[in-house]
Amino acid sequence: MATQALSTKAHLEKRRKEARRKRGLAGALVLLGGLLVGTAFWLRSAGPDSAVTAFDYDPGDVAREQPFQAVHEMEQGPPISFLPNDGPQPEIAVNERFYDFGSIGPTDVVTREFVVANLGEAPLTISRAYTTCGCTTADFTSSVIPPGKVVLVSLRFDAGFHDTAGQTVRRGIIIENNDPDRPSAEIWIQAAVRPNS
Repeated sequence: MATQALSTKAHLEKRRKEARRKRGLAGALVLLGGLLVGTAFWLRSAGPDSAVTAFDYDPGDVAREQPFQAVHEMEQGPPISFLPNDGPQPEIAVNERFYDFGSIGPTDVVTREFVVANLGEAPLTISRAYTTCGCTTADFTSSVIPPGKVVLVSLRFDAGFHDTAGQTVRRGIIIENNDPDRPSAEIWIQAAVRPNS
């Protein structure tokens, strides 16, 4: 009886070890899968180099039907009008998610042009775009981007708008749109503003 109890106990312990090993293996596979998915997501939608796609486009590919300017406006905007799930969808992509102007003067106004593309199969609608500070504005060539087309975004940073002398500042544009996978896209710039002379 004691021998049978011992063998049952040993058997149970062996089964527990096997179960722990399988859970460990499954956990490792889940972790590896998560890392792969996370890396793919990061490459597509996060970090300064994400969604960085060199867009080859002709002047005729630039949408210009409904130009607008993004300004510092923190109030909640209109709701985003998404398209039906079972139909074609838009897909937003930005050629450059971060740009560093480097060292600039305390009253300099600097400009950088970014490209926002629609890689999807339905029109991409920008429901609202706003900047993180009044010192930054952005002109968009259109609020609607047909499939396969782009808009140009001319971002302006005015170092003299606030007293930023001697500081490194980072400002951004938030683009709310009808891409169901990325309804909010961001573009960031940075500048090291030299002290007043």
